[in-house]
Amino acid sequence: MSSILEEKKNKVKKIMLLFFFILFLLLILIISIFDTMNSYRRLPSLETSKKELSVRGDIISSDNFKITTSKKIYKASIDTRHLDENKKELFIKLFSIYSNIPYKKIAKKIANVKKPGNLVLSYNIDSKTAKNLKELGFKLRRLKVFKSRKVPGGKILRGLSVNESGEKRIYSYENTLTPVVGYITKFETKAGKTKVKGIKGLERKFDELLNSSKDGVLSGNRDVLSYISFDKNSTIKQRVDGANLVLNIPLKLQKNNEMILDMYKKKLGAEEIIVSIMESKTGKILSLASSNRFNPEKIYQKDIPSLNVNAVEYQFEPGSIVKPIAISLVLDKNRIKKNELLFAYNTKGKANKKGEWPRGRYKLGRWSIKDDHRFKKHYLTLDDIVIFSSNIGTLQYAQRLSGPEFYEGMKRFGFTRKTGIDLPYEKKGVMPKVWQFSANDKKKEDNVYKATVSYGQGMTSTFMQLMKAYSVFDNEGVMVTPKILSHIDINGDKYKEDKLQNKRIISKKTAKEIKRLLVKTVDKGTGKAARIDGLIIGGKTGTAQKARQGKYLKEYISSFFGFVNDGENSYTIGVTVLDPISTGKHWYYHYASWSAVPVFKEVINNLVKLNYLTPKNDIITQKK
Repeated sequence: MSSILEEKKNKVKKIMLLFFFILFLLLILIISIFDTMNSYRRLPSLETSKKELSVRGDIISSDNFKITTSKKIYKASIDTRHLDENKKELFIKLFSIYSNIPYKKIAKKIANVKKPGNLVLSYNIDSKTAKNLKELGFKLRRLKVFKSRKVPGGKILRGLSVNESGEKRIYSYENTLTPVVGYITKFETKAGKTKVKGIKGLERKFDELLNSSKDGVLSGNRDVLSYISFDKNSTIKQRVDGANLVLNIPLKLQKNNEMILDMYKKKLGAEEIIVSIMESKTGKILSLASSNRFNPEKIYQKDIPSLNVNAVEYQFEPGSIVKPIAISLVLDKNRIKKNELLFAYNTKGKANKKGEWPRGRYKLGRWSIKDDHRFKKHYLTLDDIVIFSSNIGTLQYAQRLSGPEFYEGMKRFGFTRKTGIDLPYEKKGVMPKVWQFSANDKKKEDNVYKATVSYGQGMTSTFMQLMKAYSVFDNEGVMVTPKILSHIDINGDKYKEDKLQNKRIISKKTAKEIKRLLVKTVDKGTGKAARIDGLIIGGKTGTAQKARQGKYLKEYISSFFGFVNDGENSYTIGVTVLDPISTGKHWYYHYASWSAVPVFKEVINNLVKLNYLTPKNDIITQKK
């Protein structure tokens, strides 16, 4: 009996042990399942979403060419730990074919990997290539070029990855319209994307508008290639790119002018030549060109001096260009009599064989002011003074204005003030004080100031200030504001700046008289080389020495500013040549009549060639 009981007890123990063992195994299974569900579950989601990167806006010429634009770029990368060693050669060959990146370059990158892991093969892949590489990635998986790798809780497989990395700024015509268009620098966003911002020129001035963009968002079910399969449940938030800038400048006119400047810079041995064409009645800038340009995508050390827009940033003594402006202030006050004669101060000495008297010399305090031109007479008319650029005649007229009258008149013409052109870092130039103090500490008008400034010395201005000032003479005494930008395009909507108030500077009568004198200067005076039959052309030469630390250098700035019209179209044109040859065989190139005037004429010929001007026979009759 006892043996039966003992046997039953053993049986119960075995059953209990088996039960607890099964329970233990079951517990392990439950824990394992729970842990897998919470920690290592790696099932791919059937839904996906991604951001679509927006890009900076374009800068577009008036004839609809994209001067600069932005494109999305992608980066391609692999995890070298997943690349099958036996199929590495196959991967390099296929990736090279699909990406158009040399085989050797890819092979070298992979061979130089020191620590296995993520390797970026390229940061600069365009959208079309990116699409092809994504399809290649799917094919490479099927060819088992990449192998899975064990990780805690399972295995993972990483193949070729192609993702948006940012944007690239492209300058389609390389150095065209530089330095006006400006240049950019790159920066990285918090999301790790490459973006750009403007540093100079239009890129800087309108940086905020160009970069006023919003990324798009796409979400929905994904297909086998990981593309989003759109349906009614998908979310689409369109990307908004930055605003586009549309210019008043046509590409063909600009490029032709740049070719002219390249040719004359070499011929004249100049440091730089600047040219601009502006509609006299509207202020629209049709061209703003420099001989010193650069490719914004590849800026080298030698390009650094060319990065500034010297048309608005470089200040210089303008010289005789200022004379018609100073004389117009006196005319506008009715302080020049009709047929009045002024003494030329040229009676010391004898006339030469040509009957020309010595150059005039005018004493003003301790200063002696002279004329460059030799006159055949001792008394000068207003026409003589302007046509042959007499310093002595001009300063005598200027003395008829009080210091404040002269100073305020020059300010009214835009000197010491920004022009309002749509470019950053514009300088204002300087004017000397109206007053000086005498020995007994009393204020006294500075006549030397009025004298020197009346012929463009002792003051500084910018190229664009002179352009704006000269528009007055071809626009019946009204000044316009120079404008490079036509309008801003935001998602197809055009936005223009509120109409700027044009300002009357001198009377219509005064402007007409100065215009007559400037036309006569081209017909008979220092601007004769600019004449073209069938067009009304007027202008004034100016040759000034560069000043540095209170001393004049043997370096010159030669300018010619004026206008041209054919009875229907009228343009203000400016040419400034910085430091042309002034020694040796061609020493005379530093005179504006030999440097700036021929460039001015070439620019007008270009306008005729491109149908901006049409010479007319009746205009020849008017001149005669």
